[in-house]
Order: sequence, then structure tokens, then C-alpha cells
Amino acid sequence: MTLTVRAPFRSMLALTPRTGILLLVVFGVVRVALVLQANVTGSYQLVSFVFVAMIVLPWLLLTRDGRRQIGMVGPSRWRWVLPAALAGVASALVVYTAAAALWGHTVSHPFAYIALSYSNVPSAPSDSDRLVYFIIYAVIGMLFSPIGEEVLYRGLAHESIATRWGDRRAVLTDATAFAVTHVAHFGLVFVAGVWAFLPLPALLWVTAMFLVSLVFYGFRRLTGSLIGAIVAHAGFNLAMNWAIFYLVLG
Repeated sequence: MTLTVRAPFRSMLALTPRTGILLLVVFGVVRVALVLQANVTGSYQLVSFVFVAMIVLPWLLLTRDGRRQIGMVGPSRWRWVLPAALAGVASALVVYTAAAALWGHTVSHPFAYIALSYSNVPSAPSDSDRLVYFIIYAVIGMLFSPIGEEVLYRGLAHESIATRWGDRRAVLTDATAFAVTHVAHFGLVFVAGVWAFLPLPALLWVTAMFLVSLVFYGFRRLTGSLIGAIVAHAGFNLAMNWAIFYLVLG
């Protein structure tokens, strides 16, 4: 497996479970710290650099064969790409509906809390402004995190872990890491200058993130490419932003 790693890194890096878990921990800790800080300051620019680093990492560390090994190839089964997008959209709408049924549009709803992080968006935007804001946030949400997270979680980390532990244990590991990391986005909340932990909403959110991780990985397998996972993830973020701008802020 070391032959898939670029020559300068072969002596210290191999695609093994230890490498995969190390990547999940390092990126997870850095991301959580930056997101929690951004929840206080309202500035999320540094968080975007984490996603960029996730995207760049395989190009830095791996050979062309290594990148192909982790799924950075075109889909071999294009017929699953559209279903991937639809599954992502449906998953987000299920999360919205379940949380709205339990907590309405209060801060206990993950999408309502995430909406608070859109600090430059009015609480009741006009129809024309709403469309502009939606397009801006949807485009950003469909690019940075879907590409970065899928390259790391369903790509580099997954394949590193799967080399010895197999795909099943690998997908459970990266899905758990993905879900726990998202507590920084919702679950541990900062409202009116006070930190609070919302146990039941956090449990719903973490469970949802774990399950959507399985969906994303499923479409990686069905398409034969990370494109399937990225498209499903982008569909989730698109629908989440639609729900935020047209339901939560509607």
C-alpha cells in the first residue's frame, strides 16, 4: 500500500487504520475548535480552510494510483448519480421534518440553530433577498464541505482503515467520526452569550449525521466513485439551505 503514497512520505506514512484514525482525530479536533470559536465570533472563514485542506491532502500525499484507490475517479455507474442527489435531498427533509415535529423552529431544531450562524442574513428577508441569500449559501454549502468531507471521510480515511479492518468497520468508524464532529455545528450551542448542551436534539442530530454518512458511502459504492458521495452530500446541503431560507426563515 505504501506505493500509493508519494515518495517523500513513504517512510512515515502508509494507508493503514492508524493513519486513517489519526486523520479523523486531527481534522476533527481542529474543526470542532474552529467551529466553536466561529459560533462565538460569527466568522467562519477559518472553517472553510479546513475543508480546503481536506481536498488538497490526497493531492499532496498520494500518487495518481493512490487517489484512484480512495475513489477519486469518475463514476463507473452514472445511473446512480441522480438518485444520490435525490437521496441527499430527501435525507435533509426527513431531518427537518422530524426536528420540526418535536421542537418547531426553536433553537432545538438543528437547522434553526444553523440559521443563526448566517449572521449577515436578516431574520425576515424579502423574497428577492431570500433568493439571493439562498443561492449564495447553497452554492457554498454544495462545494466546500461535500467535497472536503467526502474526500477525507469516505475517501482517504475510509480506505486507510479498510486496508486491514474491512469496509464494514471502516464505514462505521468514519461515520461515527463524522457524526460526533457535527456536535460542534449543533448540539453544543451558543445562544445569547451562553453555552448550552441540548441532549435530545443533539442525539437526533448525531444519529441523523451517522445515518446520512451511511447513505453517502452507499452512493460511493453504487457509483464506484467519491462523486456519488459528494453529490448525495451536496443534495443534503442544498435541501438544508432551502429549508432554512424558505421554511425556518419563511
